[in-house]
Amino acid sequence: MKHLKKVLLILLVVVSFNNLKAQDEDNPWAIEIGTNAVDFYPTGASFTNPSGDSYLGGYFNDFFNISDNWNMVSALSRLRVSHYVGSNFSIGLAGSFNLISKVGDFETIGDIPYFGLDLDIRYSIINKGWFNPYLMLGGGYTWYDGEGNPTINGGLGFNLWFNDYLGLSISSLYKHSFDEDKMLPHFQHSLGLIFKFGGKDTDGDGVYDKYDACPEIAGLEAFNGCPDTDGDGIQDSEDACPDVAGLAELNGCPDADGDGISDKEDACPNDVGTLANGGCPDADGDGVVDKDDACINEVGPAENKGCPWPDADGDGVLDKDDNCPNVIGVAANKGCPEVTKEVQEEINILAKEVFFNTGKTTFTDETSIRLDGISKILSEYTALKFEIGGHTDSTGSKKVNERLSKERAEAVMNFLVSKGFPAANIKAVGYGPSNPIGSNKTRKGRQQNRRVEVIYLK
Repeated sequence: MKHLKKVLLILLVVVSFNNLKAQDEDNPWAIEIGTNAVDFYPTGASFTNPSGDSYLGGYFNDFFNISDNWNMVSALSRLRVSHYVGSNFSIGLAGSFNLISKVGDFETIGDIPYFGLDLDIRYSIINKGWFNPYLMLGGGYTWYDGEGNPTINGGLGFNLWFNDYLGLSISSLYKHSFDEDKMLPHFQHSLGLIFKFGGKDTDGDGVYDKYDACPEIAGLEAFNGCPDTDGDGIQDSEDACPDVAGLAELNGCPDADGDGISDKEDACPNDVGTLANGGCPDADGDGVVDKDDACINEVGPAENKGCPWPDADGDGVLDKDDNCPNVIGVAANKGCPEVTKEVQEEINILAKEVFFNTGKTTFTDETSIRLDGISKILSEYTALKFEIGGHTDSTGSKKVNERLSKERAEAVMNFLVSKGFPAANIKAVGYGPSNPIGSNKTRKGRQQNRRVEVIYLK
């Protein structure tokens, strides 16, 4: 018994229960092999020893007092065979053997043989999953010290499933004797391994016939038991090329050159090509098939017969799109020069001299000259994007300053738009006092903070 406990403990530790399931309809037969223990004590029976002392307890009294009350023999002392009949019910026949050396507090003289043959009906409370509790009801015949006596039985138990076929069964059965003079009522506890079997799998592919869409041809569980002969992940019934591994997007057919066109539809199955050219190549990869390409080894657009457009100044902007075809520029400015650090500094200097009337969004008289200067510079960069940022000192409320800074930035933006700068490429943002460049504690610092900035957005 000591070694059996160790084995069962190891099984419980190493088995992960998360993915286990028990479905009796798949494997209707089961065999349980294990041990049993007989306990006469906690049955509530009225019985006294020769001295007149009661040596039995009340119902369930000292129910787990193994050392004092349980009678046990070798590990293999019980066998049960059962069959699942549906709706969570199964019928089983169990045979057991024991040696009785104690009846409650009374020690018998020697070991009294005990044999049991019991028929039971089990109802599984939970019949799916790794934990399978059940109720039992039935009857049987028990031989105690050579005399037989019928019993009516009831109990409960549970199975712990390690996988679909193997589990651990634990149960406790109350057996009420019809003649207490011959044998007292008692509990019989059992512990053992349970093996399930009997599921039909004609083709031996691990998928039971009732779930197998191809029951006579070995297949894969992923395809409900149907085969995938070429092993390409597409079952044969849906594979246009079932004997040759292929691609799902090509209905299971191969594509030797990897151009996305199945070999059976590819005019050049061993050369990478394009669908537009029937799977044949386009040497320069410009989308113009070789037969129509005037520059077969140079990338060019179809509208120029596959030849490249010229770029006279080499700035990466084709002459047809270059507003400054002979001056190196940038694509963002349609081939014209980008705003340099020096140009940005020139804008900054002019922006610092943009002044507004006190508390208003109108410009002072001399400010228009600076705005004209900014407008002239930006006229060379109309394809680029700029931000007009309005800033204030911290005098007054933050809400008022934010509104005033936004309105002043919009005033500068509107001026530049009126001079021809694209409205889509310029925006106004009011930052209020949030980005000071000087100290708001000094007059000079506050003056520095009341400003407008024109920033190139790269």
